[in-house]
Amino acid sequence: MSYETILYEVDGPILTVTLNRPEKLNAYTAVMGAELADAFHCADRDDAVRVVVVTGAGRGFCAGADISGGAAAFDADAEGSVAFKAPGLARQEGGGFVEAIFSCRKPSIAAINGAAVGVGATLTLPMDIRIASSAAKLGFIFARRGLAPEAGSAWFLPKLVGLPQALRWCLTGALIPPDEARAGGLLSEVVEPDRLLVRAREIALEIAENTAPVAVALTRQMLWRFAGDRDPSGALSVDGRFAMALGAGPDVREGVGAFLEKRPPRFPGRVSSDMPAAYPWWDDG
Repeated sequence: MSYETILYEVDGPILTVTLNRPEKLNAYTAVMGAELADAFHCADRDDAVRVVVVTGAGRGFCAGADISGGAAAFDADAEGSVAFKAPGLARQEGGGFVEAIFSCRKPSIAAINGAAVGVGATLTLPMDIRIASSAAKLGFIFARRGLAPEAGSAWFLPKLVGLPQALRWCLTGALIPPDEARAGGLLSEVVEPDRLLVRAREIALEIAENTAPVAVALTRQMLWRFAGDRDPSGALSVDGRFAMALGAGPDVREGVGAFLEKRPPRFPGRVSSDMPAAYPWWDDG
């Protein structure tokens, strides 16, 4: 699949999406946002893809918005704006790449290989797992540019790291070393640069080779959508229905059979056709 600002490469069950403007440290543009959204929509539809890994080409992950055009880069009505729209490109309605990543039925891993600041940091927040190179730096630098947090980060970041940590990082706008980001809960691992994609692939294969696609799709949506509820009533309203639907289906029979027979599972369920009838529950009524 061919794009202008990203690479889309499927190897076995893993799709690697590479932000591909290395001469600009992969600085974000509206075209990149549209292409990233399209890539996740494609992954969502493709049953062969089990996990999406996102990384950057060259020595940067994403150095924030491309401001080579000056301050007008953030003016949505100005020529050359990097605001979150890309006229003429498909699938940019609603939340654009944020909604595409969040709603994707495939888990995603951010492999942060270098600078990830501004939108370069926030675009990783809807992803499920973030690991980084020891050479990386992150930063929610919006206040230092006269901006407020974007890409839904005022919702995602406190959910991931807690309000006190989110406030400190966003109010100071300071760059965050990877060890601090790991201690604060934003990263799950920090590895040496030459191990980053190897480790991302190891995690992706652990998911792809051992879990059922439908169960994973339900699990990530349930955890994301119920984690902030004040009580368990929302989760209880759907998890019983899912347990009954899956329990009577072929994936559970295969999972139990593989365990008893001490062999790798071969789950038949596909997210394109076998999601339970109660999914998506948040559209009810």
